[in-house]
Amino acid sequence: MNLQHLTSIVYPFNTSMYRNVLVLVCVFMLSSCNVVKRVKSDEHLITINTILEDGDKVTDERINNIIAQRTNSGMRRFLGFPLKLHIYNLARPNIDSILYANVLSDSSKVNRRTALLSKKQFDKLMESRRNFNSWLKRTGEAPVIYDEDKTIKTASNLRKYYYSKGWFNNEITYEVDKDSNKLAQVTYKVKKHKPYILDSITPYISSPAIDSLYDKFSKNSLLKKGEQYDEQNYETERERINSYLRNAGFYHFGQDYIRFEMDTINTNHKVHTDIIIANRTIRGDDSTTTRPFKIYKIKEVNIFTDDNFNNRNKPITDTTTYKDFNLYSKEKLRFRPKALTDAVFINKGDTFSALAQSRTSRYLNDLQMFRYPNVDFIENEEDTTLTANIYLEPKKQYGLSFDPEINTSNIQTIGFSFSAGLKIRNIFRGAETLEISGIAAIGASKTRNDPESAFFDINEFGGNIRLTIPRLFSPFNTDKIIPKYMSPSTAMSISATSQQNIGLDKQSLSGIFSYNWFPSKTVTNTLELFNVNFVKNLNTSNYFGVYQNSFSRLNSIARDINYIPNDAFLQDDELGSNRYQPADVFIDDVLVGNTSLSASDDDYLTVNNIDERKERLTENNLIFSTSFDYKIDKRNNIFDNDFSVFKWRLELAGNLLSSISNIAGLTKNDDGNYEVFGVAFSQYVKAEIDYVKYVDLGRKNVFALRSYVGVAIPYGNSNSIPFAESFFAGGPNDNRAWTAYNLGPGSSKTTNEFNEANFKLHLSAEQRFSLFGAFQGAIFADAGNIWNVLDNVEEDAATLTSFDSLRDIALGSGFGLRYDFDFFVLRFDVGFKTYDPSQVQSKRWFRDYNFSNAVYNIGINYPF
Repeated sequence: MNLQHLTSIVYPFNTSMYRNVLVLVCVFMLSSCNVVKRVKSDEHLITINTILEDGDKVTDERINNIIAQRTNSGMRRFLGFPLKLHIYNLARPNIDSILYANVLSDSSKVNRRTALLSKKQFDKLMESRRNFNSWLKRTGEAPVIYDEDKTIKTASNLRKYYYSKGWFNNEITYEVDKDSNKLAQVTYKVKKHKPYILDSITPYISSPAIDSLYDKFSKNSLLKKGEQYDEQNYETERERINSYLRNAGFYHFGQDYIRFEMDTINTNHKVHTDIIIANRTIRGDDSTTTRPFKIYKIKEVNIFTDDNFNNRNKPITDTTTYKDFNLYSKEKLRFRPKALTDAVFINKGDTFSALAQSRTSRYLNDLQMFRYPNVDFIENEEDTTLTANIYLEPKKQYGLSFDPEINTSNIQTIGFSFSAGLKIRNIFRGAETLEISGIAAIGASKTRNDPESAFFDINEFGGNIRLTIPRLFSPFNTDKIIPKYMSPSTAMSISATSQQNIGLDKQSLSGIFSYNWFPSKTVTNTLELFNVNFVKNLNTSNYFGVYQNSFSRLNSIARDINYIPNDAFLQDDELGSNRYQPADVFIDDVLVGNTSLSASDDDYLTVNNIDERKERLTENNLIFSTSFDYKIDKRNNIFDNDFSVFKWRLELAGNLLSSISNIAGLTKNDDGNYEVFGVAFSQYVKAEIDYVKYVDLGRKNVFALRSYVGVAIPYGNSNSIPFAESFFAGGPNDNRAWTAYNLGPGSSKTTNEFNEANFKLHLSAEQRFSLFGAFQGAIFADAGNIWNVLDNVEEDAATLTSFDSLRDIALGSGFGLRYDFDFFVLRFDVGFKTYDPSQVQSKRWFRDYNFSNAVYNIGINYPF
């Protein structure tokens, strides 16, 4: 079939349908590739592994991971297309023979190509073909050939697994179904039979000191009579007992001294367990003795404050004793004693505790004052005491940082920025850290029209001062509420910035006083006692220069009612900074009734909405708030793909200023609001809940889920939320089928440049899978929207009035490609508008579901 004929057939279809058909054809062609291309005649490619547990298929990924010989990646995922296997099949197993047979063996071919390319280029060409062939093999995945030995090993592993869960008499068999196409399917059949149940639990403890504590530490035992046997519970119980005894003073104890002996012979499926805790074993040069374990106490706590390689041979010159702590320094002591002793949880006279040791190490690390703090113990056998020696190597007191940048964006042709920072450690001798930073930036805007104006017409200057104190800075004693093992700290900061750009220009001043503490390894608490933020807009006359869509809508309305004939009030550049003033005059005339528009007209309401939005976005803001953040993060490390993160935040703003204004009897402005320094302060309550869950499906397959809800309700001195505190939807980390600020509110089809509201709901689900090499793929669905609720917005389409409004939840779906650089992930996502609430009811589903209307997102790291 020639190309012209093909074109004539395809032409009647629309572009979107053609793309879909083309994709299906490509998938079909790739799927029809021969997966057994590299499988020998006497071999079979494994396509399916199935585990049947008492006749039911096992879907638990943990059990399926026991299989020793897995199928090729993608064999049962990603449309059933084993991409890596096909890439591997593209490689030639005998590339050197092929090159020799096709090229190198023919001297005339070699001579012609050498004459055309040169000898060096010809050699590089041959080498590149070899390298590409090797790359295909490395990137791809060799076919998984059925191996009887690995199948037997899998059966053995399954037998061990079910045995470990209490089915001691389990039976494992397997069947292999091989066909004439060199494909094989393996089915493992599990018969569990009756499980074994825990019955008697009897302790045999050699050391009297440990035996006397058995009743205490056995109360929380994980081995409970009547429960089914589980080998993991025995291991966890072993660790629990070890931890308890190590924290109860038994310095020499280790979990190797704990063992379990089980009796299941003629017990009618009962398990009788003996817990055996042996005496301490002491190994000498040529003999081994045993002794009962003893409880050790702390005799002395010594802190060596400047231990490092350079002064290792210097004598100690400064000695201080503070609250039973001995502090030694080879130079003048740089820290106040209390700053160091507050970080130590090992106290003179206390019973030895491994937990106190680990807390001390963690707290000293959290101070960020020392390099690798070390805690050692010296045993005094005569009186069963320990001397604790803590070695500290202080970091340099001063640290400088410089960060120059060159960048471009959608608003500037080129920009230069330079930031610098100074860090001063232990500034007040109490392990405090003072950080001073500043930024200076200039840029040339893309909308610069005046050739006589300065080329660099964008600038920003700012500075920040932050002081971190490693304790709660408070006139009250908070140790009983927030003990020091929670690593409490206080942060105080003040910052100021000034921006001049193509927008409104602004100056801002902010200050924060906050407390941070960590009740456990997974929980973080932050209390911002005071957060003050003042924003002053400098160039409000340029509002319609920034929000051009609003200006265009006003201009269109003015034309329609013949407010000014022809060009209405199109801006005149000769007016300079006042070129948008006619728009303000038009708004005033509409609202006071000097035009043909009446208050019931839709155009009148549009003008009124534009005016209200302009007033809100150009007004100066004063926010004085208090907030609390709670976060529980169960992720063990950056490689953990099976965890959850839960966060919630509550913020109250304006209550203190409102109370003071009311008590002081201050007068209100014309809008009925109190003002401080000529600015009406904001008053609202804001709450946010965020939950993220990762499920590891094995073989680099991860299912990720995120849910978020946020609401900010104005009251008292405010009837709307400041722009900086409102919510938006869309963007690479939100609903990826819409660009940032382009979704919502509700079902309104607004053309505003920045859409925001005070209520947000968001849900995301993403399936991530490995493709080849460092490349990863993903398919995702994002749902959510923003609405106005309990504020001054009255437009029905933009407000949340009832549960019926939730029909305006937007749905986006798509796929993505990622490249993992180990230290960060480069992400590319394509989002399609699957359900668009801004369309009419009958045309919301798959209205613009095509590549021409898709949104392309580039981001760093995962969206959540």
